[in-house]
Amino acid sequence: MCGIVGYIGHRDAYPIIIEGLKRLEYRGYDSAGIALYDGKTLNVSKTKGKVSDLEARVEAEITKQGTVGIGHTRWATHGVPNDVNSHPHTSNSGDLVIIHNGIIENYESLKQELTTRGYTFKSDTDTEVLVNLIEDVKQQENVKLGQAVQIALNQVIGAYAIAVFDKNKPEEVVVARLGSPLAIGIGQNDNEFFIASDASPFLEYTKDAVYLEDEEMAIVSRKKGVKVRKIKDDSLVPTYVQKLQLNLEQIEKGGYEHFMLKEIHEQPKAIRDTYRGRLLRNEAIIKMAGVEDNMKKFLNANRFVIVACGTSWHAGLVAEYIFEDLARIPVEVEYASEFRYRNPVINENDVVIAISQSGETADTLAAIKLAKSKGAFVFGVCNVVGSSIARETNAGAYTHAGPEIGVASTKAFTTQITVLTLMALRLARAKGTISSSDFRKYLLELEMIPKKVEKSLESDAHIKIISDIYKDSRNCLYLGRGYNFPVALEGALKLKEISYIHAEGYPAAEMKHGPIALIDENMPIVVIATKKGHYEKVVSNIQEIKSRKGNIIGIVTEGDVQVKTLADHVIEVPETLEFLTPLLTTIPLQLLSYHIAVMLDKNVDQPRNLAKSVTVE
Repeated sequence: MCGIVGYIGHRDAYPIIIEGLKRLEYRGYDSAGIALYDGKTLNVSKTKGKVSDLEARVEAEITKQGTVGIGHTRWATHGVPNDVNSHPHTSNSGDLVIIHNGIIENYESLKQELTTRGYTFKSDTDTEVLVNLIEDVKQQENVKLGQAVQIALNQVIGAYAIAVFDKNKPEEVVVARLGSPLAIGIGQNDNEFFIASDASPFLEYTKDAVYLEDEEMAIVSRKKGVKVRKIKDDSLVPTYVQKLQLNLEQIEKGGYEHFMLKEIHEQPKAIRDTYRGRLLRNEAIIKMAGVEDNMKKFLNANRFVIVACGTSWHAGLVAEYIFEDLARIPVEVEYASEFRYRNPVINENDVVIAISQSGETADTLAAIKLAKSKGAFVFGVCNVVGSSIARETNAGAYTHAGPEIGVASTKAFTTQITVLTLMALRLARAKGTISSSDFRKYLLELEMIPKKVEKSLESDAHIKIISDIYKDSRNCLYLGRGYNFPVALEGALKLKEISYIHAEGYPAAEMKHGPIALIDENMPIVVIATKKGHYEKVVSNIQEIKSRKGNIIGIVTEGDVQVKTLADHVIEVPETLEFLTPLLTTIPLQLLSYHIAVMLDKNVDQPRNLAKSVTVE
């Protein structure tokens, strides 16, 4: 949520910042802005709309000159999306300019205090309050910008990633974070630095990055380099430079029309990359350091509690079935946003598994901290190396999905299930709840899943035809049982996210407890009806739907005959073990949502009102 880009060095800042903002468009935003210092004047331009709208505004309003600048894409929290509320925001004097990702919860009381001191405000944002608070501290305390930022941040309550520039100190930019990610790219020359919400804006310039931890700030200076300090006590923090593993090709579309379509088709590779080095079929072992090093914690746990949001929560639901079925470990799956506020019963005998693609989800991070405070062992599953969740948890495992730019998660879901399946298999073997022969069989089948996903992707043209038939539907039901009930939820979420068609996922048997009232000749119903599991029960549910003239899209196992005679359309997936079916059945649902959204001319990669990384409540 929100994108921050900054540059200070010897190059022209404008093209670096604009291209950087375009790289961060996937995070979701409703307005954009930029501030450039040309050596004399601080030039600010901002607008509601897209980065392309900002480019047009810059051409009309300001000079593009300057070797220092900051830029922002905003997702509205305080104040509606408009030109005035867009970032950057300047202080009353015009000397300071700020960009901010997050929420200042006590901004109203701070605003009242500043108003009594003569400050005026043009916008409705909490961010304008923050920049004026920093200016007030700087003037009242007669301190430098870095000290003023530190003192001001000790007065605020909330979350933030900020970059602040003072035109009277043009050799430095001050940055800080609490709850929102911020990276500093170290240029090839000692006197240039890049600032961004993640590393994607500066990948072509450097592979060296410093990631700020919570409650840290840094003075980024052309003359003195990067100095990191603790916000609370001003203590100096050693600067740890990480080598980035990303490359530019990974964050480009690679010939696909949309990032989402590219990421759907990347799933065979992403799943293979996720189990590579962990699934050693010839040796009949699974190697996961985070599990092996903490095996006693896992085996002695009274239960697992999975916390996550959105698509990651759906992956957790699949994992609940897998852990309980294979390893016989009790599992509860919680929305992180609810878990953190309901005073949950958690103790040192519980293992909490936190799942997040970005590793920055605010609610999940808060749930982790709560679980740790109650003595639980916390294991993280995330995709982004060095992310906040990776640092906050006791141990964990990365998915290796590669960058996921499309807001609607696809390969995150399948790689999260892959990691959780590996964990369940390893623990099941350690507990002796599956035999050696079954363990070998399961490893072989999991190793074959990428090829079966490739086979599932071959239905793309057929799915496109079905999508055209149902693209104008106003509502849609998704039904599944057992392992495929969470897939029904995920399929419905995908359709809602990118096409804005109302959709609901249900356990198939629950249809007659309410949703059956909705069924008529205008209602499409997607039914996951693979041969493994509760096939005959699902067939009965399909017959109930047909008797009420519902339109059925069946997701079936290759060679199915019975559902084909009942359904209006069928999409086949290869046969696999029951607990692995979600890795295949989700593929056609992703493609169905994608094609419908494209046919409706929706912004597939950046759906309205959504952000890729939700770093505020």
